[in-house]
Amino acid sequence: MEMSQYLELFIEESKEHLQNLNEHLLEIEKDSENMTILNEIFRVAHTLKGMAGTMGFSKIAKLTHDMENVLQEIRNGQIKITTHIIDILFKCLDALENYTNHIIHEGTEGENTYDDVITALNGIAAFDGPGELKTAATPEKIEHQDRVLLEKIEEEVFAEDEYVQKVINKALEEGVNAYKITVKLNAGCMLKAARAFIIFRTLESEGTVIKSQPKVEDIEDEKFDFEFTVVVVSKVQQKQLEQQLNAIAEVDEVTVHRLGRRELAADTQSGEGQAQEEQIIFSNAGKEPGQDSQEETTATPQASKPKTRKTVRVDIGRLDNLMNLVSELIIIKTRLEDIEGTGQSHNYGEAVEYLERITTSLHDAVMKVRMVPVEMVFNRFPRMIRDLAKELDKKIVLNMFGAETEVDRTVIDELGDPLIHLLRNSADHGIESPEERKAKNKPEHGTIDLKAYHDGNNVVIEAQDDGDGIDTEKVKQRAIVKGLIDKEIAHSLSQKEIIDFLFKASFSTADKITDVSGRGVGLDVVKTKIEALGGMIEVETKKGKGSKFIIRLPLTLAIIQALMVMLQKEKYAIPLSSIKEIININPEEIKLVQKKEVILLRNTVIPLIRLNKVLDVPQAEEEEKKQITVVIVKKGDKLSGFVVDNLIGQQEIVIKSLGKHLSGIKNMAGATILGDGQVALILDVNALAL
Repeated sequence: MEMSQYLELFIEESKEHLQNLNEHLLEIEKDSENMTILNEIFRVAHTLKGMAGTMGFSKIAKLTHDMENVLQEIRNGQIKITTHIIDILFKCLDALENYTNHIIHEGTEGENTYDDVITALNGIAAFDGPGELKTAATPEKIEHQDRVLLEKIEEEVFAEDEYVQKVINKALEEGVNAYKITVKLNAGCMLKAARAFIIFRTLESEGTVIKSQPKVEDIEDEKFDFEFTVVVVSKVQQKQLEQQLNAIAEVDEVTVHRLGRRELAADTQSGEGQAQEEQIIFSNAGKEPGQDSQEETTATPQASKPKTRKTVRVDIGRLDNLMNLVSELIIIKTRLEDIEGTGQSHNYGEAVEYLERITTSLHDAVMKVRMVPVEMVFNRFPRMIRDLAKELDKKIVLNMFGAETEVDRTVIDELGDPLIHLLRNSADHGIESPEERKAKNKPEHGTIDLKAYHDGNNVVIEAQDDGDGIDTEKVKQRAIVKGLIDKEIAHSLSQKEIIDFLFKASFSTADKITDVSGRGVGLDVVKTKIEALGGMIEVETKKGKGSKFIIRLPLTLAIIQALMVMLQKEKYAIPLSSIKEIININPEEIKLVQKKEVILLRNTVIPLIRLNKVLDVPQAEEEEKKQITVVIVKKGDKLSGFVVDNLIGQQEIVIKSLGKHLSGIKNMAGATILGDGQVALILDVNALAL
């Protein structure tokens, strides 16, 4: 086993542990007496120390060791948790994250030793002397208790096969010891195979491993719980082996039994019998001598652990490649559908229908594999809000709902920055100071609610605060000052039109520039990012009550259902999720309002957009049409009508990027390859709709 193969696993596991550490530190700050959370923090620090030690990252191991010292004293009641201690532990978290990021990019921890953080930790731990732990149960005592328990365990008969027993007999004849060693790893051990590698390397340096249960291959693939047994022949004494194995991190128990010579009887059990015996022995380790074997056999299934769901880490690039292959399959399927009507047999039609069902199921399966919970983004925000509240001298509570809501990985990767901007705005501009909130008869603690939920083919994320709301009058005045609108027209603007100014580049209502905001960089970035993802953002606000930012995003950016339409001889795709309905109207139903074409549909005024003019599609000589086809699309709560020449029908399409040279083209969200090999452009409803 090569240690380098575990680096990627170490990085992934470290990220998870650091996120858990972040969450637990936030919880312990609210409930400093909660020993369960404190023990979890200690476990994370201990696991990180063991993992870092295994991988040779001594700086991480040193820092987490010093953290353990402090946490152990807190667990023993020698030190009370204070805000100062929490702040230092958060600095440790930041240092560990920096180490991990350096390992990701450089492969090493870097040169920074964070002496100031370690000094602060040792300052806490030196309550009764530097580095001295005042624990009621020292490691030595715990080890002694474990030894007493181990001595009570009877020596089991290891069901070796004939070859193994011959090797043992031969070794004993030559004065070499034979041992059966059972090693139990800590239940929190995340790099089991790496830890097993260290154990095997230690044993091989002192002797020879002649058998293991499970097999070495299974141990390498982590196909074991937290316990394995080996047979070793070695000249080293039993006590020395025990000491060496117990010195390895994350090893909870080591049981070493000396094996004696055994005559190979003629009536040796068959291979099947051996397997059965071995299974009973391993399932019932520690039973008292004299217990009936039938009882043991019966007890085994009852004592067995329930099956747990197993997961596999897969590189995102492989999933992208799989999605591309599925996309190509869908394109071929569409092509087969197009040639279906060319005199093919009935069996051909049935085969195409079956292929369609299979490709749809395959697409759904791949999409489910690619889906990840928004929790991956949400989990970084509690710490950010905590730090912001301290920096701004405010009291803020962040509530998160629907963190289990799943979104495509490509959406998740781009979602973090927009949400950071929104939450920072809520904390800085929205939530008032405790004094102001008191004066308004509000609770001292401001509240920010972050919600995620599915709505049809979209995922909706809401960021709502109970702060002062958006001062639309102030926004209007700032827009006039910046020359974005004339003073006369400003009075006739709706609230939504005024709020839209907030999404203009370099627009800010902050009276002073701070580290948090006021530079006019934020909401314009949010809008650009969200629209680049094929989504949209809306704002609801009420002065003195708070604001709500609503983000709507497609579940996936890869394969969608679309309506294919014709403009003259060109084909275009409109995402089905944006379409409300399709209607036919008479030309006389079109009215002019402020020189713009509109129609009245069920008492709702809907602006018309003639796509051939917007997209510069060359027009042939127009024939007087009795009816005009209009596709009604929705952009948030607003409707627009796209005028098209003809409808082709609904189709599953694969979204392809236009490439970096065409990325700046307005009104287009991408392109797709049709069954006949032609390319059709996908319309960007958010950009086109009024």
